[in-house]
Amino acid sequence: MTDPLGQSQVLPYLSGLSKKGYSFHLISFEKEERFEQHREHIQAICDAAGINWHPLSYTKKPPLLSTIYDVQRMKRLAHKLHKKHTFKITHCRSYIAALVGLGMKKKYGTKFLFDMRGFWANERVDGKIWNLSNPIFKRVYDYFKKKEIQFFREADYTISLTYNGKKEIESWKEFGEQTPKIEVIPCCVDLELFNPEKISESDRSNLRETLHIDPTDFILGYVGSIGTWYMLSEMLDYFKILKATRPSAKFLFVTGENPSTINNKAQEKEIKLEDIIITSCRHSDVPLNISLFNHSIFFIRPTYSKKASSPTKQGEIMAMGIPLICNAGVGDTDLVVEKYHAGQVLKELTDAAYLQSFKSEFNFIKSKTIEGAQEFYSLEEGVRRYLSVYEKLVKK
Repeated sequence: MTDPLGQSQVLPYLSGLSKKGYSFHLISFEKEERFEQHREHIQAICDAAGINWHPLSYTKKPPLLSTIYDVQRMKRLAHKLHKKHTFKITHCRSYIAALVGLGMKKKYGTKFLFDMRGFWANERVDGKIWNLSNPIFKRVYDYFKKKEIQFFREADYTISLTYNGKKEIESWKEFGEQTPKIEVIPCCVDLELFNPEKISESDRSNLRETLHIDPTDFILGYVGSIGTWYMLSEMLDYFKILKATRPSAKFLFVTGENPSTINNKAQEKEIKLEDIIITSCRHSDVPLNISLFNHSIFFIRPTYSKKASSPTKQGEIMAMGIPLICNAGVGDTDLVVEKYHAGQVLKELTDAAYLQSFKSEFNFIKSKTIEGAQEFYSLEEGVRRYLSVYEKLVKK
């Protein structure tokens, strides 16, 4: 919960559901450094929402064995809490938690909600974390692919981040006519926080001054981590072509990433570092930073597992009324951008395609884009959909 994703994609939903009368016991694994930094802040959020938070220390090494150890700790704590509180639903975020939730369903009859978040085993392979030529990783992969089918079959309900992911699951021959019950809830955004009308011109001006951005600069912006999936090299290639056609362009990264990761790659591509701006900020200040963007960009590796991926940044950027440039083949991104006139979807990531995109009509209507964020990514709508699933489960 002390990671940015926990604060944007777990706690807001639970806080909203708490207001609807549901009581939560939240088990999470926390990295030591972040836990020390943010523990009090997260505890305050949980206390305000009436969430009972049970943080455990995250074990990273050795690989695989550390995960088995953490699963056993989660299982012991979940069973201990159930004996005291008698839970109706076990809401499991991703595959590791689902191992415990499925066991609790079999032992205690609790409803099992599989909040899958993505095709996890495939993500480990696509992200080059598990090399299937290694017999140990191959065995672990096969284990989780079998478990995956079991999770879908046994879950009282499944949550998918994308319609694309739901369609993929429903096509699997293993289910025949008995397809899983699936609700689609994308990575939602707090529209109260990501509201362009709440950004003052004086705050924008002060931030520009801090970041040494001239009002006449054209800002291509990126927000979030670089990590495994985001195609930094290709995004820098795009910027290089943009810079050649629009000399006032600067590339602003709002990220907690080590600046050297970005700067070293930019230098390899002979991009002047004076045209690269890197900053980091608290989650509450992300909207102000996004408001400086003229265009925003994200390229994600379009692997099989990304059919089920919903980039958190997409809803945030659209809510701020900023045009998007993204690549095709990731979750519902294409569908949303095209439906809500939110920018440009590139079918190819080549210099020729970038040049052509500058000549093409830009599919952006600000009012439609903000409307799309409100319709598709609203936190309020996400809570409503979770509530609908919860109500079905407690009535069974």
